[in-house]
Amino acid sequence: MTWLSAIIMGLVQGIAEFLPISSSGHLAIAEHLLNMQGASEIPQFYDVLLHLGTLVAVFIAYWGEIRDMIVEFFAGCGDLIHHTTPRVVPPARRMILLVIVGTLPLFVMVPFRHFFEGLSDNMYFTGVLLFVSDRVRRGRKTEKTARLADALVVGIGQAIALCPGVSRSGMTITTGCFVGFERKFAVRFSFILSIPAILGANILSIKDAVDAGIDWSEMPMYLIGVAVAAVTGYLCIRLLKMIANRGRFGAFAYYCWIVGALVLIFTIV
Repeated sequence: MTWLSAIIMGLVQGIAEFLPISSSGHLAIAEHLLNMQGASEIPQFYDVLLHLGTLVAVFIAYWGEIRDMIVEFFAGCGDLIHHTTPRVVPPARRMILLVIVGTLPLFVMVPFRHFFEGLSDNMYFTGVLLFVSDRVRRGRKTEKTARLADALVVGIGQAIALCPGVSRSGMTITTGCFVGFERKFAVRFSFILSIPAILGANILSIKDAVDAGIDWSEMPMYLIGVAVAAVTGYLCIRLLKMIANRGRFGAFAYYCWIVGALVLIFTIV
């Protein structure tokens, strides 16, 4: 792996992880374009670090909400210890519960993750969901009014995104729109829901990455790629926030269809 390929992979990861266009699909495309085929040329440890870089972007973009959730987590623990209950449950505390429920489907899918990873790429599915999401009635649910069942449905969408070529953010955002989330909240919930998902995936992958070996001489190259992933990831989150304010995700649907068709053509050729 070269410095240029490390930077390009970081750029692709930062862009595709959060925009609803499938990070796994675009990373695979980048690997082919850079002639980086095979796990030996894409260090597993670098892949883990790239995902942590995009996780940093989420913390920066939503630090206010995450900070409130951390505070409410400890406040909730205190209420449990003292057997007290707030008259009105703070929104940040409800958000914690929604994220927990939304993460549960991933635990069910963990034993089957290798099966799903072995399926063929499919970006068309994400495109269809994005196209349809623009045509459903706009919801008004936020963390104050969303039900646990709504969070569970979004979590199931996130679990389906284990399939290659299916965008995690695309699945969770569109599923949120289908269950009646306000579009801005659907985006925010999607990104905050990604925190335990990314952490969990990296915990499962770190042992394999260490077993595969770590070339410490390439660490500066890795860190540059991670920084690129974090910065581009943050910028893409800001962009998606702006798009959510307008409530139009259809452009990403056309993009997914076009890229999916090009990949199919190149595969045949």
